[in-house]
Amino acid sequence: MVTRRSRTVATLVGGALVLAAAILVVRHFTAPSKPELPAIPAARRPVVEAAARLCPKVSVPLLAAQIDAESGWRPDADSGHAQGISQFAPQTWAEWGRDGDGDGKADVWEPEDAIPSQARYMCHLYDMVKSLPGDPTELALAAYNAGPTAVLKARGIPRIDETREYVDRILHTLLPQYRKSEAEYAAAHPSPGASRLTPRP
Repeated sequence: MVTRRSRTVATLVGGALVLAAAILVVRHFTAPSKPELPAIPAARRPVVEAAARLCPKVSVPLLAAQIDAESGWRPDADSGHAQGISQFAPQTWAEWGRDGDGDGKADVWEPEDAIPSQARYMCHLYDMVKSLPGDPTELALAAYNAGPTAVLKARGIPRIDETREYVDRILHTLLPQYRKSEAEYAAAHPSPGASRLTPRP
């Protein structure tokens, strides 16, 4: 026979269990989660890894961070003065654009053309700024954004807010994140031809 006291105890225990479960659910949904790292889209990985091998001064994480800053990985990105996934200005593309996918034409809207061209152009910019004081990667990125003439004239990063923000975002936010995501990718996909994880610059 269940007494009133037994029912009261059972009710209290049941209430405590419901409360404990509710607390666990709330903690689960309110606990700070680990921020998701940016990652190279699977469809773009082969061309980024191949492009990084074209120039010893760049790396997979550096190219990825730069593409992220330039276009957010969108091949159709168009700022009005620069185009494609690597955001080449028409005049720069006319000089540095190359046919990377072997279809007989250099197309700024085609990532297989634009990303290798980006790596080659970055290599050229590293050579252009190597006599200047300062960090070569900062200077090469600034030259990609503002043009090499502006960097050479300023003998450093020009006083252009957009350029300074671009360099800072790549080197201090995106590059560390892509280094981590590439380390995680390499750990999950070990292979003899794994991409370089730490950029030389």
